[in-house]
Amino acid sequence: MEAGVQKYKKDIIKKMKNVGTYNTSFEYTISTLATVMADYEKTNEQYNTTGRNAIVRHTNKNGATNYARNPLCIELEKQRAVIIIYSKELGLTPTGLKRIKQDGNPQPAKLSKLDEVMEAIYRG
Repeated sequence: MEAGVQKYKKDIIKKMKNVGTYNTSFEYTISTLATVMADYEKTNEQYNTTGRNAIVRHTNKNGATNYARNPLCIELEKQRAVIIIYSKELGLTPTGLKRIKQDGNPQPAKLSKLDEVMEAIYRG
């Protein structure tokens, strides 16, 4: 797993523990959110280095030049939406946290000794 994804994964787990929603069964969702966040960071860097233009000139295969929405801008919007969806599922937004607490599951199950050891190894 690349360093950027690992950094986001640790941060997500820390935030989930702070709000009381962390559970090892969410590892896949956590990993997916971390990957999307790392991708968002890369896309945003590319968008910044290309001038942050929402509209760009585009020449089609027939040679006509038109103005179009910047594909990087479109991708950033999609990634933001996915980040919000996954964050909500993990209880990292006010709405998501409220839903989890209303479902009668405000605190995760206590980690077993094995889970504690595995987590300590994972965190390095």
